Amino acid sequence: MKGKVRQAVIMAGGEGTRLKPLTPVLGRPCIEYTIRSMVSAGVEEVILALGYRSQDIKEALGDGKGLGVELIYSYEDVPMGTAGSVKLLQDRLDETFLIGSGDTLTDADLDDLVDFHFKSGAEATMSLTQVDHPEQFGIVGTDENGRITRFKEKPRTEEVFSNVINAGTYVLQRDVLDLVPKNHKWDFSKNLYMDMLAQGRKLYASTLKGYWKDIGRPSDLLEANLRMADKVGEPTYVPGAITEGNMVVGEVACSGAAITGPAYVGSGSRLSTGSEAISSCLGKDIVLEAEAVVEKCLLLDGCVIGKGTALRNTILGKGCKVAAGMVIRDTVAGDGVIFE
Repeated sequence: MKGKVRQAVIMAGGEGTRLKPLTPVLGRPCIEYTIRSMVSAGVEEVILALGYRSQDIKEALGDGKGLGVELIYSYEDVPMGTAGSVKLLQDRLDETFLIGSGDTLTDADLDDLVDFHFKSGAEATMSLTQVDHPEQFGIVGTDENGRITRFKEKPRTEEVFSNVINAGTYVLQRDVLDLVPKNHKWDFSKNLYMDMLAQGRKLYASTLKGYWKDIGRPSDLLEANLRMADKVGEPTYVPGAITEGNMVVGEVACSGAAITGPAYVGSGSRLSTGSEAISSCLGKDIVLEAEAVVEKCLLLDGCVIGKGTALRNTILGKGCKVAAGMVIRDTVAGDGVIFE
């Protein structure tokens, strides 16, 4: 019989120094995909450990009923680090629970991770994935049974011994939190797991099965949106959307326009005659005037793109406006920027 967990914690208390806390993927907050993966694994209650802009997250997610889970919000006045924020919750946690991160996108099957944790007898199980540039992450070495034998956080190039990294989703026994000092800023990767290795504790790892992406840069956000739009025939979680091939299109006005997938177009958008959206993701209430072309772009809600404009490899925040006839490439702009 496979092991199950009822409870999970999502760490979403960062200060938004990389991207805003509600990074949209196909028009939905990135964190929703993590929650849905947890629900698919049998989780019934998710505690969100919040700090920076916590009210925005609460307003976006509500009580969790629409996601099939009970959401509980926990607030920290002073940032306590990843392990420190979970330590604050120790008295209300089950004996075994899941931990996820608010700034990674994953639709992975967490059942396998949980099952491995119980079968291995681990005190903590770390999820793994492979990346091309492991220097940005924590690299992991394991033995043939999945027990972690070495771990290096953000190694220099000459220190890299593997492209297998810590994917930031964990299964934990509550007692492990006894190793985290009270009222101290403490991190899973930098502190807790290093302590467990030094003490010979049962620290294991298992590879995630499914898509995973750390969303720390604008280019990551664009890639994540296109990747999810490209998941042909799989759930998109976009209310009212039509999925056709690798295109996800909401209720839009689209007369004489062309959409080439992978692509996403949010509801309320208007694509005029001769306009094109090529490998792009457009939020809600977007306007593409006649002959406007966007390619490999991410446009957040309310952007207006003028007649004959050409955008490529560009990300625009909410409510941006681009005047007619402009050519914009390789650009990232925040909310409300006007190009004229």
